[in-house]
Amino acid sequence: MNGASCAEIRQITVEPYGVNSYVLVCSETNDSLIIDPADEAEKILKLAEGTSVKEILFTHAHFDHIQAYDAVKKATGAPSAIHPGDISMLGSKPDRELQDGEIIQCGNFSVKVVHTPGHTEGGVCFLLNGDMIAGDNVFPGGPGKTSSPENFETLVNSIVSKIYTLPDETRLHPGHGDGTTVGESKAQYEVFRSKPRDKVPFGDVLWLET
Repeated sequence: MNGASCAEIRQITVEPYGVNSYVLVCSETNDSLIIDPADEAEKILKLAEGTSVKEILFTHAHFDHIQAYDAVKKATGAPSAIHPGDISMLGSKPDRELQDGEIIQCGNFSVKVVHTPGHTEGGVCFLLNGDMIAGDNVFPGGPGKTSSPENFETLVNSIVSKIYTLPDETRLHPGHGDGTTVGESKAQYEVFRSKPRDKVPFGDVLWLET
């Protein structure tokens, strides 16, 4: 993808749920994207201060990732976009729908939408060359929380086929907590995959402890 070197990834953790909200900024044009306006709108807007917000994007629409949406949209006037699988959880209609594989241009950099269902039906990640905004799909030590064995299997398939196929050095920026890399996460998953088990787990799963 073009212009990755001009993209700055700004991150802030907002309360009360410790969600990581992101602002991607083109250092050459000052255009920006806000990803997951979770809460504490004033802090997110401060992070984007001095930039021209072109779009508000969502990795998914769980309530803890969308609570500052209305305030951020009102303040910036930026259009919003979410995968159609999560529209019903957003509470208000987005300006457009995200599609798997689409390229979003912002200033002189671009990000790729990667549909990764399992945590939610419409969950996505945003790939920016050597960085991926991963939402609640994968964390250091395990996948995102799932509500059924079927959803766990769907999420694992998303992670293995869409995330673990990226270069090992790709940095993963999750929706909560610290980041990790594809290589580190993939090595932990291989330990999980090698263990025999009688049933498919779900819920909060850790690769090295399940």
